[in-house]
Amino acid sequence: MPAPKSVDPTASLAALLGARIRRLRRAKGWSQTELAAKGATSQGRLAQMELGRETPSQTVCQLLDQALDADGELLALWAHIERTPYPDWSRAFMRFEQRATRMRKYMAATVPGLLQTESYVRALLTAARPSVGGALESLVRARLERRVLLTGESPPYFWAILDESVLRRPIGAPEVMREQLTYLLHMQETERVSLQVLPFSAGVHPALGGSVTVLSFDRRPDVAYLESSHSGELIDDPEAAAGYGLAFDQLHAQALSPHASAAMIRNVLEGSYGVTRVSRRRRRSVAQEQLQQHAGWGLRRGPRRPARPGSDT
Repeated sequence: MPAPKSVDPTASLAALLGARIRRLRRAKGWSQTELAAKGATSQGRLAQMELGRETPSQTVCQLLDQALDADGELLALWAHIERTPYPDWSRAFMRFEQRATRMRKYMAATVPGLLQTESYVRALLTAARPSVGGALESLVRARLERRVLLTGESPPYFWAILDESVLRRPIGAPEVMREQLTYLLHMQETERVSLQVLPFSAGVHPALGGSVTVLSFDRRPDVAYLESSHSGELIDDPEAAAGYGLAFDQLHAQALSPHASAAMIRNVLEGSYGVTRVSRRRRRSVAQEQLQQHAGWGLRRGPRRPARPGSDT
């Protein structure tokens, strides 16, 4: 049997939480399977938690805290993690994202973060992270500030394939979705953004497991990133990342054309949200509102996109 993987508890808060869970579990003499049963989770997910690759939900963390007699220690760590703008596992990805010349994304459930409107971000975070409380504004600000990658100077080519459910699942009030879908139509008209919709009729496809991002660079191989609601994994191995690039190409072949995708977005706006016509003037107005909101956050112009280094590492 291979030796258990070790985790550096100083690497991140998630790693520290995982190391504490593992230490307390071993002190009890329990296997991962035994503790998972007490924590209403699976052995596989518990293993990822102990490695700092996944953060438990509040309910699971509370059950683990009680089972391990941690006296609130695990819950306290969880609360700190929950209030950080981005999970530990996504930060390495975002460093690569800053240097990418091309981004390819398949989104299974939500609009890509770089294309989200403020009201959509707020509704999404309120539902997905209800315990953030007073930290909500800083989380919203952090999410919106990332959009400068596409609206600032020298943006990368951005190619997103959205599952049809992204358009049809209501996030927030109807006006939130009206604004968000209108903003997608505007961004699709910009020079470096391409949007496609993968319709339900496409059936089985290579990315049913979750959302996938493939980043390309000037001077290094591609990097892939796999993400679900509670975990993410950076794929830095060139051969493995190339495999996800191939999967994206297959999705592209199954997706609607950009023109047909825009037509579907308009159909959803009309059928679900009562918008009979989205004029170019209205699309530009929504885009301008997004730039003007929270001007104090520097979103109108945003910081300059960092110059790409001579070599990507």
